[in-house]
Amino acid sequence: MKLLMIDDDTGLCELLSEYLSAQGFTVECVHDGAEGLKQAIKHNYELILLDVMLPSMDGFEVLKQLRQHKLTPVIMLTAKGEDFDRIFGLELGADDYIPKPFNHRELLARVKAITRRIEHINSLSSQQASSLSVNSINVNFATREASVNDNVLSLTGTEYEILAMLVQHAGEVISKEQISEQVLGRRLAPFDRSIDMHVSNIRKKIAEHVSNERIKTMRGSGYVLIQGE
Repeated sequence: MKLLMIDDDTGLCELLSEYLSAQGFTVECVHDGAEGLKQAIKHNYELILLDVMLPSMDGFEVLKQLRQHKLTPVIMLTAKGEDFDRIFGLELGADDYIPKPFNHRELLARVKAITRRIEHINSLSSQQASSLSVNSINVNFATREASVNDNVLSLTGTEYEILAMLVQHAGEVISKEQISEQVLGRRLAPFDRSIDMHVSNIRKKIAEHVSNERIKTMRGSGYVLIQGE
């Protein structure tokens, strides 16, 4: 797995490169936001670790511009306790976040969760060529695309996985804990709003093509995809 780390902390980059390389990953490091964006667009990476505070272009702008070209999974590296950074990063299309300072084992667990998901999806796509349609939403499991009334949605990998899960269990209430464990590969922490933000992004993209609500929030329980108009 080839990873790109965009962080101006050269010491941290060296330590994580050495640690992740020992775990079988190939890591490239860039210490400037604008240069990191060029690398991310030019080359193909399985995952990008993106710091918020960067010279020349901050992590939010890097992510915003990256999403105009690629849907490469991104883990944002945010300042500890900065809820705004986490929420804003998720709104822009980050797949996950981890606050600094972090335990290197936790970072490895987050990275492995996303890379396992990629491997699982790739293996399924070679076996599963079917699609599923519910209430004008179509999910194609082979191409990993979702559409609404034949309009393809520009979803990140995490958003696609959440929507696919809701479509597969249409009419059933799916808890945030279930989504976090199946899609993000980790238990949902207290006050973690990541699933809420991903679902909010999906809703906004669906709302561009239909007027009626498709994903309903069941307060205290989770989310349910409405089966019919």
